Amino acid sequence: MLLRSPRFADENIPPFELKGSLFTLTVLHLFQLDRAAIERHLTEKVKQAPSFFNNTPVVIDLEGLVEPPNGLDGVDFNGLYALLRGHGMAPVGIRHGSPELQAAIRQAGLPILPDSRSAGAAKKTERPEPAPARSRIVNHPVRSGQQIYAPDGDLIILGAVSAGAEVIADGNIHIYGVLRGRALAGVKGDVETWIFCQSLEAELISIAGRYRISEQINLDPADRGKPMQIHLMDDRLVIDHLIR
Repeated sequence: MLLRSPRFADENIPPFELKGSLFTLTVLHLFQLDRAAIERHLTEKVKQAPSFFNNTPVVIDLEGLVEPPNGLDGVDFNGLYALLRGHGMAPVGIRHGSPELQAAIRQAGLPILPDSRSAGAAKKTERPEPAPARSRIVNHPVRSGQQIYAPDGDLIILGAVSAGAEVIADGNIHIYGVLRGRALAGVKGDVETWIFCQSLEAELISIAGRYRISEQINLDPADRGKPMQIHLMDDRLVIDHLIR
């Protein structure tokens, strides 16, 4: 039962409001429906970085799913949700998939997210249209718990990015300090964006959705504390010394 409002509450004030916002979501691209195989692979991933996946919002993407030859009998999306929750994740919805898969999702009572292909997939084979050159400059360190976003351009941080902070840009990211938090460049799909920082100690780096977490960065000890640059090559993240 809902709590009763105090009699003195202002009835002109609405009980809530809805606002659009930007959240970082992990996408699980599902290729097969073998629950045992999914659980084995998921367990391995979580062991690599348990804190990263704890309470992480996850979108299940079915675009690359190979449907079983015997049809969709036995497909259990609620079971998949339970499996993800059992590993500490927070599934928020499912996207893509055939009409038959989407019917099974609806029957399970789960949310279907809008098809992103209408906005993004048409540009997969070509570079996205260049956005107007517009940079956001932040002239102070970014503290833990802060999120800073630069839409339609580059993000320039004149200081450090603390652990637990997140910096996001549609374009490149320049950090004139230590990167200890998360940095996500090219979040609208531009694979030619870069991340630059004076020292790389990041929790996560990402360009156009391809990412590495701290356990996967594996810098040589001799490179710690040195300026670094991150970019994509052949669809994988490459970390190099900053060329001067």
